[in-house]
Amino acid sequence: MKQKDKGCMQITNTILMVRPATFRSNEETAVNNYYQKSDVGLSEAELLQNAQAEFDAFVEKLQAQGVKVVVVNAVEADDTPDAHFPNNWISFHANGTVALYPMFAENRRRERREVILDILEEQGFQIENVVDYSSAEAENLFLEGTGSILMDRVHKKAYCALSPRADEELFIEFCEDFEYTPVIFTANQTVNGERMAIYHTNVMMALGENLAVICLDSIDDKKERKNVVNHLKADGKEVVAISEEQVTHFAGNMLQVKGANGQAYMVMSADAYQSLTPNQLKDIEKHGPIIHSDLHWIETCGGGSARCMMAEVFLPS
Repeated sequence: MKQKDKGCMQITNTILMVRPATFRSNEETAVNNYYQKSDVGLSEAELLQNAQAEFDAFVEKLQAQGVKVVVVNAVEADDTPDAHFPNNWISFHANGTVALYPMFAENRRRERREVILDILEEQGFQIENVVDYSSAEAENLFLEGTGSILMDRVHKKAYCALSPRADEELFIEFCEDFEYTPVIFTANQTVNGERMAIYHTNVMMALGENLAVICLDSIDDKKERKNVVNHLKADGKEVVAISEEQVTHFAGNMLQVKGANGQAYMVMSADAYQSLTPNQLKDIEKHGPIIHSDLHWIETCGGGSARCMMAEVFLPS
């Protein structure tokens, strides 16, 4: 079923964020998320307190710049230690469509809550249609939302680094449904001397209106690398290359959002910001000021960062 987003912008002023009610290193995602650390010497209660404090400070920084943040609380009884990464299970589109995605970890599937759609409708957003890919979980096929898929909503292209959490056939099905041209590649990182697939595309790549931040070194296949760069440049994106080392500081995990008066901001963690060189920062800041926030515990235990915490809302109001 075609779900074309008409007249869509690349960036939005409205973000959905889910405040954690339980927090630890998720044992079910650690098998292929090599950024997570589990032995950090704090109790689960202390970790939750730290994660909530980081979450609240981050929301405050976004709101201070005029970003509209819809905050929903996770449910403690659900025991969803990654609930603060909602962009993996849901995406919102300008034609009123919501997409729901199949999740690799069983305990992450409990993050999909219908009440979140009700809350957005109460906020005045229109939901016309829900496209649900989650039945693919029964076949052990996964595609984790805007973690796996980077959409260029203006040029109707979708970028995807294949991994255990991003199935090629499912991705192509998504592209057919939403009328995106697929740009497929593999992105790797070195783990104990071996090249292993990076679990989410948005760890090594970010797309703004006229900017792409990307770790080209992680795309080992030269043809694939060249193809990605050609697509980005053809669409007028300034390409800012980051290193594999910077990816470990979540420098690829950033998102451009709109604040007050339509001002574009690039949002990232403090660790990502500190890992960037003066020249890289200058290139990014050409496209708008940077908002950065300390997400140390969320990054250390969750293995995700600022971009993962923000599900962009493009729904009509």
